[in-house]
Formats: sequence, C-alpha cells, structure tokens
Amino acid sequence: MLDASCAPIAFAGSPMDRADNIRVDPEALGNLMNWRARVMELDGLLPSVDETGGLIWGTLADVDPDTELVFLGMMDDKAHFAPVPPQGSTSPAMPRAWQVMQLLRPEELAVYGGAKSLVDWHARHKFCANCGAPTKITKGGWQRDCGNCGAQHFPRTDPVTIMLVEHEDKLLLGRQPRFPPKIYSALAGFVEPGETIEEAVAREVWEEVGVRVSGVRYLASQPWPFPSQMMIGCTSIAETTELTIDKTELDDARWFDREELEDARNAGPGGNETLIFPQRFAIAHRLVTWWLDKGADA
Repeated sequence: MLDASCAPIAFAGSPMDRADNIRVDPEALGNLMNWRARVMELDGLLPSVDETGGLIWGTLADVDPDTELVFLGMMDDKAHFAPVPPQGSTSPAMPRAWQVMQLLRPEELAVYGGAKSLVDWHARHKFCANCGAPTKITKGGWQRDCGNCGAQHFPRTDPVTIMLVEHEDKLLLGRQPRFPPKIYSALAGFVEPGETIEEAVAREVWEEVGVRVSGVRYLASQPWPFPSQMMIGCTSIAETTELTIDKTELDDARWFDREELEDARNAGPGGNETLIFPQRFAIAHRLVTWWLDKGADA
C-alpha cells in the first residue's frame, strides 16, 4: 500500500462530518435549516472559489425555494448544504473543472468532490428507474423515494480499477482518445458484476493491450466525482510485453522506462518533449510516483 503519511489523495480527506444521525431525523435536520446554515455556491456543477482557494458559501436565503437541497453534513458547528442543479454531467470532466480543481485547497477539493457526486446523481435521477414516476429527496438527500411504486433509490458509486503494469524496470501506460497530447496514464476500467478487483485488473489489461498479468496488489483508492466513481489503485506484473492495442479504447499504449518517467516528472506540468506526467489530482500521479520512488529506494 502507499505510504499513509503522504498528503491526502485529491478528493479525499474531507473535514465534513456526514452526520448520518441527522440525515435520518427530519426534525433534527429541519432545526438546522436556519440562518446559520451554509449553502455551497455552484454554477451548474462547478463551485465558486475565493482568492485563497476556498469554497464560497451562501445562506438558505440565497436559494430559490423550489431548489432541491442536499445535506452534506456538519462543519464548524453549522449545517452545510448543496443545491441540486437542473442538469447533471454529460461528460467525464470539462476543461473548466480541471482549472477549478487546481485552484482549490486539498480539504476544500474533498468537500466539493463529495458534494459534486451527490448533486450530480440527484440531477440525473429525478425519475424512478422502476416505474418512471417522479421521485423526491429523503434522508437529507442521501435517498430518493418514488411516491408511485414505493421504490427507494440511493446515490451510487461505481468501482473502477486503475492499475500499474510492471515488467522488470518498465511501466506500461496508455492514452485515451480524449487525452490532450503527450499525456499517458495508468490503464483503467470498470469492475463488472461477478468479478473481484484482481479479476477486473487482469481482464481490463488483457482487453485493452493484450497482456496477461499476475500478482495484483492493492495500493490506494480515490473518490473521483466525474460523475461518481471509486478509483481502486493497484499494481500488477506483466507476464508478456508484446502489445495488441484495442483502438476502440486507447489511442496508444507503450512501455516507459524509469529514466523517461523521471524526466517527465522533473519537467513539471508541461512535461518534456514526448510525455506529460499524470496530473497531481489524479491517482495515476500517486501510483506512478510510488513506482519511481520505490525503485529509487531499492
């Protein structure tokens, strides 16, 4: 596993107390909806950020009475809420979202990430998946109920494996078609029904690049609010090195030696002539950094 003494992984380490005991108590929650309550200011799904890298919060008086509110939890002895936007996300992440992520302080990014996942889910699940009737918020926004058929719906988090593939002193990285030029990252894919994390890692690597792996080990995880995933970071050992790239999934994939990756890391955010190191807010950054530092300590 990764060193727990390192700085928190992006979107992790929220100081918000989720206060489950209040969520399930409508009276207690109602008593907290007063002048002291704080509401996250959102432009659609993007937060407003002040000059210090902090989130900007308004009050309940600033919110349209018809807007659905989600109870995020307690912080600084105040109830904190986020408004559900009219529309949810339609793409993994927007250019403006990347910019905002780099502005926010780590603890603020974690608060925003949890809120974004939650309100995004509500914006995209206003109708019952069972009968199609409208649903309404319950439990402070941690559940939606259908008044027609009685079905209960809960915010979901989709598990995704993201994995290093090691062979001797090289790492296998790939680039998706949507990536900006020169960016390569760890391979990744959704865990499918009926498989373990280890099986998902092996299947995804085989499907995307035609490489068999073994020795899968868990390293770390990261909540990823685009729209709402749990990235499960692993490493694995390649049994072969020849690549058969699935071009429907990847633009390219290649083996990188330690010198190439170290040079790209040292070059900073713009990378070197051929490679940009994974961005710091992605768990791939932490995984590749771990591999480089592990080798340096060996």
